[in-house]
Amino acid sequence: MFRGTSAITLDSKNRITIPTKYREELFADCQGKMVCTVDIQHPCLLLYPLPEWEEIELKLCNLSSMNPQERLLQQVILGNASDCEMDKNGRLLINGPLRQHASLEKNVMLVGQLKKFEIWHDTAWQSQMLQGISKIQSGEIELTERLLDLSL
Repeated sequence: MFRGTSAITLDSKNRITIPTKYREELFADCQGKMVCTVDIQHPCLLLYPLPEWEEIELKLCNLSSMNPQERLLQQVILGNASDCEMDKNGRLLINGPLRQHASLEKNVMLVGQLKKFEIWHDTAWQSQMLQGISKIQSGEIELTERLLDLSL
């Protein structure tokens, strides 16, 4: 399980380095094989260990290509999916279209989301967090029954 936020950098060869604390698990679970795609709701990327991605692919495969909304979702998510393999130093190459979607430059945030990571431009992540906290504190976010049952 991946949690927490790590400030990392995009190097001159357009690679990110996965923090050491995650590498052993990733090499054990998926031999460092991962898939990166766009997030359809935010200007960030989603990075999945291959076994997790394969579950997503099965769900996408079950959508109808005859339904325009479902086909669009398949096109965007699958069309942007890129296989990434971590090298022995924990580095992953992020391709141009993916970097462009998330406006990635040198300073990047890797955000653990239990079964996947999000990859954000650092200032976009900070803005997302400030907006999210503000919405929660102001009551703008409606607390559903599921959220009310969540005890932290």
